[in-house]
This record gives sequence, C-alpha cells and structure tokens, in this order.
Amino acid sequence: MARHRETACASQSTETVHDMTAPSIAIRPALAHGDIADVPGKRVRAINRVVLFNVKYSPNLGDGLLSECLERELMRSLPDCEVVSVDLAGRTEYPASHGRARGLALALLDRCPAPLRQVAARAMLEMLLRTRLRGRYRVGLSGADAVVIGGGNLLTDSDLNFPMKISGALAEAARLSLPVSVYAVGVAPKWSDAGARLFTRAFANARLTWASVRDIRSQEGWAAHFGPRAVLAEVVVDPGVLASLHYPPAPRSLSGRKVGFCVTDPLAVRYHSDKTSAATLEDWYPAALRSLVEAGFEVALFTNGSPEDREYLHGRFYDWIHHARGPVTLSPSFETPADLAAFVSGCNAIVGHRMHACIAAYSFGVPAIGLRWDVKLDSFFELAGRGNHMLDPASVEAGDVGTRTAAAIADHLDPAPLIARACREVAEFAARLQDAMP
Repeated sequence: MARHRETACASQSTETVHDMTAPSIAIRPALAHGDIADVPGKRVRAINRVVLFNVKYSPNLGDGLLSECLERELMRSLPDCEVVSVDLAGRTEYPASHGRARGLALALLDRCPAPLRQVAARAMLEMLLRTRLRGRYRVGLSGADAVVIGGGNLLTDSDLNFPMKISGALAEAARLSLPVSVYAVGVAPKWSDAGARLFTRAFANARLTWASVRDIRSQEGWAAHFGPRAVLAEVVVDPGVLASLHYPPAPRSLSGRKVGFCVTDPLAVRYHSDKTSAATLEDWYPAALRSLVEAGFEVALFTNGSPEDREYLHGRFYDWIHHARGPVTLSPSFETPADLAAFVSGCNAIVGHRMHACIAAYSFGVPAIGLRWDVKLDSFFELAGRGNHMLDPASVEAGDVGTRTAAAIADHLDPAPLIARACREVAEFAARLQDAMP
C-alpha cells in the first residue's frame, strides 16, 4: 500500500508507511502547527496533549479501527503531541471478554415498550456515570490541552446512551475550560426529546471551537438539531479510510475468488433499522452464501467482533456450510483492529452490513457489497462513488449476491483520491487544534 501513501501524502518513504511513531513529513497544510509561531503578532504555546472521546474499545472493532487511524494521523501532523482516546463506556483495552452481556441487553431492550426501555436505560446510565464513568473522564482529561469528540456514530440516540455519556464528558471538559472540537461524527436525523435536551445543553455549555461530520446527511442533522446555536459543521472523510496507511496488508488470495462475508446478528440490525427484519436475514444469509459458492467464490465468514454477532454466527455456521454445498469457512475471531484490517486486506471482495469492514476494504482497494440497514452505510458508499454496490436484503433476492459481487469486483476501484483528502483534512484539523491554543 506504499502507492497509496505516495499518492495521498507525496514524498513519504515506503519504509515509514507502517511506522506508527514516525511523523508525517509529506502533508503540509496551509497553516501547519510548526508555522503558527511565525505568524506576526501571534504567539501560542505548543499543544502537548489531545484527548479524543469515542468508543475506541467497543467490541465492534470498526470503532477501534477508525479511532486508531485518527490518533495516528493526528500524531503525524503533531509529532510532539500526545494523542489519546478515552472510551465513553470506560473501557481501556480490547479483550475478547468485553461486551458479552451486550447481546442479552439488546434482547431485553428489544422486548421492552419504548417508554419503559428509555426509563430503564436512563437509570442504568445515571448510575454508571455517577459511580464510574465521570471519574474516568476526569482522569483521562488530566493534562489535556484540547478535547475532540470523534470519530464514529456518536451523535445518535439509542436509549439515551450517547446523549448521557457525551454530556458527562463535555461537563468534565467545561469544568477545565478546555476547547472542544467535533471530528468526523455521524449525526442521527432524529433524537428523543430527552436526548435532544441533553445534547443541546452539553454543547451549549462547552467551549465548542469547530465541528465536522462524516457525510451530508449528518451535516443536515447537525444543522437541524443545533441551528444557529452552534458552529456550522463541515463534512470530512471518515478516518477509517486511512486504514491502509496504518496497518500492513495481508497477502491477497491467490485464487482471486476469496469473499469475506461479514455476519451481523439480525437482532442488532433490527435494533438500528426498520428496513430489514430478523426473519428476512435468517433465511437470506444462507441463500446468499450458496449464491456466492455457485458463482465460483470461496467464502470466509467473519464478524467485526461484537459478541452478539459472534454467537449468532457460531450457532449457525455448520447448517450454513451444509446449505452452501461448497467452500465456506469460518475465520478466527479478531481481537484487535489490526486483525480485522489484515483479514479484509487479504480478501478479493467483502459483503456485509458493518460500515468499517466496508471502509477498511475500500482503503485497501478491496471491493465491497454493502448490505443496507443504516443510512450511514449508504452515505459512505455514495461518498466513495460506489453507491450502485449497496444491496438491500429486504428487496434483493439472495440468489443475486454472487452476480452482484462479481460486478463489484469488475468495477475499477481507486481509493487514492479519497485517502489523499482524508490525509489533508486531518492535517488541517491538527493545525486548527494548535491555532486554538492561547
């Protein structure tokens, strides 16, 4: 993938492409951090520590992948600055044991009437914030010069999860009078009344200096929710697009026919979408695998790491193999974002719902078929010019998946321009962070 770095950040040697500690000498924004001291009349102190609030250690490794990419790319532009993530859920590492209760929680919440569900979730979150999370946010902000909310699908309201956690994080930042930026977040078009009040109050009380979102729909959502009360949000590329610059690629399958099939528990799909029912996917998945096998592909089943996805897949794997009547294998579970990136980079195509499996694939030049469920996935495919490779399991026959995958492979994919844009945007953001220093 050195070609990507040469195109995106011309002049960086191939030897440093995957050196996570090497500063970037290739990107020079209009006002880089080293230039600020030379501006007449402007004297600012160096920025030493930037804290990102996100869900880096989510069991869904896509969140970790985008967080690591943003951390590392910021450090290229701010080589003397410490850039760290504070997980909004209080997690500190990627162990496989994380999130094992999540599947049960989702199932219980799915059975609750909406009003009862929100009351129960709020009570649990209030207890967590009071007894554990606010303290962790406070410790994480020690010595910070700037705070960033992002990236990820954070300005969403599923049972008040992010409204309450982000409110707590911003309250701690406000207590220290720290400047706050928002970077490459997803913004849901609808929040509950309680969620809207929490978000609005939290950002109104913060020292919000700049904001960006990861797609046009999120920009529209930001404007609709905050109106003139907050800064306008710019659109930037999701930092997960930089995966090929920060993770070494695996050897590509020699057969040229390896398809990674990312399985998502239908319950999780239903929890975030009203378009695809669990019953549809229960029958659709095995039929899609047979379609791929009949089209001559070798299928490797995997998940992004969420325990509910793993359990769902492992409970059906043998039946699916029998139904597919061909080369279908189960990939080992991944423990880190690097594992996910390595697997995806070694495939010839990817099929799945999970956004950052598709984004990582795009970064490595691997074509993806996106399975429609959340508008955020449509938004990325449109941004990448691959919108015709979105497929809705609720309306597209599973028997067409093999043909659609072959068409995606045949459709030339050049990720270099979008990678170059993402590099430039992070470098410009780094300059903004430095420029905001007193």
